Amino acid sequence: MNKKILITDDDARNRKLVETLLHANGYDVRSVASGQAALEAIAADPPDLILLDLMMPGMDGFEVVRRLKVDPETGKIPVIMVTALDDEGSRVRLAAAGVYEVIVKPIDRWALQACIGRALGEAHG
Repeated sequence: MNKKILITDDDARNRKLVETLLHANGYDVRSVASGQAALEAIAADPPDLILLDLMMPGMDGFEVVRRLKVDPETGKIPVIMVTALDDEGSRVRLAAAGVYEVIVKPIDRWALQACIGRALGEAHG
């Protein structure tokens, strides 16, 4: 059974790029364009991992994580935050929110693969 990953990013090009990379690695990938759509998709069919853009119109990544973490059903799903923000304050706030790891844009495909492997507990090598 392939691991299910949900990509949430308001930028269609970013979604397509990450979808393509993850499909090539054998993951079952879905993607949505907003925080609200992510919460709906997660409620309908919980993924094994969530790749979440931080800066989105409407509901940002912080709010999505906050809502996921208060629900016992979704609170254990690892969230990898994908963001252009790479300052210490943002990292501290993300860690405090319960984010598993942060990937900085532009996305390095090898760093992303390694991070996903760690989050899903996959052995490589």
